Amino acid sequence: MARFSNDADVLKYEPALFGELHLPTQVQASGTDAVLSGTTLTATGANFLAAGIEAGGVVSLRSADGSLDGACEIVSVDSATQLTVSVLRADAYGPAIAPPVGGAVSYRISTLAPQAVEAAFRLTEHFGIRPGNPASEIAVEDLVDTEGLRRTSALSVIAQVYAMWANSSQGDHLRQKSTHYQKLFEQARQRCRLTVDLGADGVADVSRVGGVVRLVRD
Repeated sequence: MARFSNDADVLKYEPALFGELHLPTQVQASGTDAVLSGTTLTATGANFLAAGIEAGGVVSLRSADGSLDGACEIVSVDSATQLTVSVLRADAYGPAIAPPVGGAVSYRISTLAPQAVEAAFRLTEHFGIRPGNPASEIAVEDLVDTEGLRRTSALSVIAQVYAMWANSSQGDHLRQKSTHYQKLFEQARQRCRLTVDLGADGVADVSRVGGVVRLVRD
């Protein structure tokens, strides 16, 4: 299924959603037997491949001595038992940055991928492209640039998760968080401009603007 954002995009805004407010039903892997050496995390008893761990995910790490306690990006899945991880980077394509080195490390990898799939469907529905509009001649694969959708999707994911927590705990502050991010999502969606290459020739044929969803021929 299409996704415009990943868990690392959400981490930029709300680390708590991978910490105390992670979704227990969406934990992919966890353990207490990991070793962190530079940017390499090794967990002998894990099977990251079978668990569906992906680059762009987020791993929560805590060392026994307390020197490490936070969430890191998953830069790559190197084997069933080994990941390359990094402190959150300003440039997603930059080199991995090693977290602080601690003693024995416990880890937990939870994902918000289901919420990102929902966000992508809502966005494609709004812009009138597939899969949100099955009859459209435009598919996600035809989009030339999805950076605007990346941020918009991340805001939608955060709003969804806080709404879930608010419904389960009746927390007014969590409901306020959800409302806040929903407003940010709507504003970002209005500003989105999609460019589409229908001829697969690298040239934008049409564009769509979030505030006025219609075809615009350049």
